[in-house]
Amino acid sequence: MRNPGIGETPSGMRVHIGFFGKTNSGKSTLVNALASQDVSIVSPEPGTTTDPVHKAIEILPIGPCILIDTPGLEDETSLGSARMERTMREAAVCDIAVVVRADEVDSQAESELVKFFNEKNIPVVNVTGDDRDDIEAVKASIIAAARSVPERTILDGAVAEGDLVMLVMPQDKQAPKGRLILPQVATLRELLDVHARTMCVAPEEIESALSVLTEPPKLIITDSQVFDLVYEKKPKESALTSFSVLYAALKGDMEAYVAGAKAIDDLKPGARILIAESCSHAPLDEDIGRVKIPGLIKKRIGGEISVDVAAGKDFPEDLSGYDLILQCGGCMVNRRQILERIEKARKQGVPITNYGIAIAYIKGILEKVLDN
Repeated sequence: MRNPGIGETPSGMRVHIGFFGKTNSGKSTLVNALASQDVSIVSPEPGTTTDPVHKAIEILPIGPCILIDTPGLEDETSLGSARMERTMREAAVCDIAVVVRADEVDSQAESELVKFFNEKNIPVVNVTGDDRDDIEAVKASIIAAARSVPERTILDGAVAEGDLVMLVMPQDKQAPKGRLILPQVATLRELLDVHARTMCVAPEEIESALSVLTEPPKLIITDSQVFDLVYEKKPKESALTSFSVLYAALKGDMEAYVAGAKAIDDLKPGARILIAESCSHAPLDEDIGRVKIPGLIKKRIGGEISVDVAAGKDFPEDLSGYDLILQCGGCMVNRRQILERIEKARKQGVPITNYGIAIAYIKGILEKVLDN
């Protein structure tokens, strides 16, 4: 997993703004103007944008955003259908859609695209040929559309100014040397923003850390892998959750995840499971998704299982062959991408859960964590 650099907001916490329209409608020109640099190649030749292009920028007062330039609709080249598939993949997960029209009258493709966005409750900004030159007006329309995008936070109001919070953070091989993994960094930043008092410790330091406190922490946040260890040692007054559970609520659907975790009890030896990762990383010996959770499931059901992995943006259209989907926390993608996966699983009748929810359920403390 690539860690963002200092001062860099991860893509998963940015507002995703997609630009859509027919070939040569001026999408790339508009993206370049908003980014104040040449992000996409501009040419009078139709179909110049062959793959979605992503550019991270800041748009005030929205904040960190991702501009997504997509291949044009009605691409008549030999690769047109493949490009259209990638365009629609981006359309399903953007937070705001900017539809750039070359003509005043909508084509069938443009009309169907707007209908698609309306069905997904994705706000649409319409830009015509005359509007493209007024960048400030386009930007104002995007800012207005952003007001309808719900602002979500990791802690969701669970912590207030002055609250004492303990972060119990094991440092395994997945944490780059000298750095913390992204969910830990983002959670710590949010705690600082609300002016909570925060203590960070390794699992083996819990007891000694608690002994020097004059009051129990209001909340303890830990890694799912040491849920049971921390639960045994925490004060009864302290609520407990994990970074993965927090991200399950932030990025996904808790009701679907809990139902998916309970479906683990219905698995039989030989079950086929899909590990859905939202980033691409080199698997490690201690990989939580590919190694540890499958190991817990095999032990619980008393037999072997078949495991497939979908990494990055890869996610099968046909899920019918799977008995369970295990989705990572999704820290590197936006919420719409995770919800799109959950919806696909729901429509095909395949239970889906999250790493942290699954671990808490298998360890028998899920209800205790959710009660907090």
